[in-house]
Amino acid sequence: MSEQLKFIVEQLNKDPFKKSFNLITFDSLEPMQLLQILNDVLAEIDPKQALDIREEMPEQTIKRICALLGMLKYKPPGNLSDVSIFRQGLVAGRKPVVHPILHWLLQRLPELKKRAYLARFLVKLEVPADFLQDDVINDTSHQYEELVEGFKTYHKECELLRTSGFSTAEIRRDISAMEDEKDQVIKRVERLKKRVESVSNHQRMLEQARQLRVENEREESLTHQKQEQKNQLFQAEQRLQRSHQQLKDLRQAAADANPESLMKRLEEEIKINSYMVSEKLPKELEGTRRTVQYLQKIASEPAMGQADLQELEDKIKEVDSQINQLIEKRMMRSNPMDDKLTLYRQQVSIIIRRKESKAEELQEAREELAVAERELKQRSSQAQASEGGEVIRGDEMKRLVVKLRSKGTVYKKQRQEIAELKAEYGVLQRTEEILKQRHETVQQKLQTLEAEKGISGYSTTQEELERVSAIKSELDEKKGRTLDDMSEMVKQLNSMIVEKKSALAPIITELRSLRQRCQELSQEYEDKKAQYESCTAGLESNRSKLEQEVKALMGETAQEENRYHYINSMSEITEMQIQRAAEEMKAYVSSDPQERKKAIREVYIKNISEQELLGKKLREKQKMVRESHSDNMEQMKMWRDLEQLMECKRQCFIRAQSQASIGQVIQEGGEDRLVL
Repeated sequence: MSEQLKFIVEQLNKDPFKKSFNLITFDSLEPMQLLQILNDVLAEIDPKQALDIREEMPEQTIKRICALLGMLKYKPPGNLSDVSIFRQGLVAGRKPVVHPILHWLLQRLPELKKRAYLARFLVKLEVPADFLQDDVINDTSHQYEELVEGFKTYHKECELLRTSGFSTAEIRRDISAMEDEKDQVIKRVERLKKRVESVSNHQRMLEQARQLRVENEREESLTHQKQEQKNQLFQAEQRLQRSHQQLKDLRQAAADANPESLMKRLEEEIKINSYMVSEKLPKELEGTRRTVQYLQKIASEPAMGQADLQELEDKIKEVDSQINQLIEKRMMRSNPMDDKLTLYRQQVSIIIRRKESKAEELQEAREELAVAERELKQRSSQAQASEGGEVIRGDEMKRLVVKLRSKGTVYKKQRQEIAELKAEYGVLQRTEEILKQRHETVQQKLQTLEAEKGISGYSTTQEELERVSAIKSELDEKKGRTLDDMSEMVKQLNSMIVEKKSALAPIITELRSLRQRCQELSQEYEDKKAQYESCTAGLESNRSKLEQEVKALMGETAQEENRYHYINSMSEITEMQIQRAAEEMKAYVSSDPQERKKAIREVYIKNISEQELLGKKLREKQKMVRESHSDNMEQMKMWRDLEQLMECKRQCFIRAQSQASIGQVIQEGGEDRLVL
């Protein structure tokens, strides 16, 4: 809490608030003063909130502050999650409620300013469905929504321009440099004009130079057009040759077809199509639906700020760390050497991935085939229209059939070899992983023994010797074994050591070859990686250049569109003004008095006469008031005196009433007597 108060005081003492608080003075503020400071901070975010809360009802103040906090997406702390408790604390100006709000606002002041600015233009008006039945209201609502969407796009473009690196100082420097160059060019042109004016027939020579320049430009454009037409002709010839070749190949394939091959091909296509329909396409469709639902969910949510994004990133990191911990625990619990199904699982996953990749390649090949068939139909129709049809001779057909059959057999053999190599590669890959794991365990044991005894290759010998020595001591104590038995045991141990060495020798030799193979593959991987990175850098630079060009062209297009719409609007306004002027002139010169009354001139003349008459009456009334002012003031004074006199009489009457309650006054013969 002390850190929170310290942060609030530091921020309030800075611009734009410029308060002079310390921790003691800020903590001793009254609830009304604390609410006023909260209102000042909100006024910095939204200038509409700038007012004195003493001049406003408390209910209106709390309602206004809660509405703004809701728009800014403020979430109360956990102990204030109840809305009624939060509102009561805000009405009373309690510190546990106001201090967290100030801390949250001062932490995100620039972001909240931007959000408050955008909220003024992005608020959706809730119009009842009954009102939307009216065409005017419905059109206005749609127009409002279109304007909101347009504001979003313009705001995004503005933000992109702000962050694109263009500065006004650089643009101004460029403009000043271009203006200087323009002045220099103008001066140079003036000097050249002065020189040329002294030459005879300079106008004729200038005209000929101008014509020469125009002809040179025309020659360059014609040369460029000629080169483009040559390129187009060459590309068209290339496409025509490819189309002819494809047509020949397709005809050869159709001539070599028989029922068995067609049935086999159809069965393969049915299998492939059933796989696409039952497995691949439903997965892609489900993935696309999930993506669409996720995007709709994101679009329905309100705009997120930098703090919300940071919070989501923190949650993602936390979930990723939990997933990694679970994976590590699972790997620690399961021993890959004990899992006998790992090899089959890996092979199944490899086959599934290969199947999916082949399905994607098949889909791409089908799309290319459809494009080629359309192009073939187009080319064949063009060829038949130009040449009257094509006929392939019998000898040429036979040669093509023989060539196609030889290519088909070679293709099948190579395809079978590739499948065998891929299967062998999968087995070798798994074998390599197992051998690597075994090698790591053996290497660890050998290293520990080398550190302890200074020898290698006798890992099991030491354990056997220790066990034998223990057995020997026990047997010597019990039975008194002889030296012959011990020598026999040593021979057995030596034979066991030799057997172990002979068993490890082929594994070590195989491991050496695998190490050499691993080094070769690592070197090849590094080379391919360097090639890939260089190619990626080149493509990235080209992409950035193209993006800059596209941005520049889009900016020019937007400027031209704005200029076009502005000119159209001005032309429409001008036409309307001309039309109104024509109607006014027609009504003014018309002989019909009813039409003349409709003219704006007549209406204005009538209004002017009415206003003049009204002004005349008001001036007469003013004159009458001025003349009777003194009499009225005197009469008013007389009435005020009369009022005072009546008040005095009333007071006297009240006093007489009070005296009558004490006794009775009798008047006789000019004398007053009081009888008690």
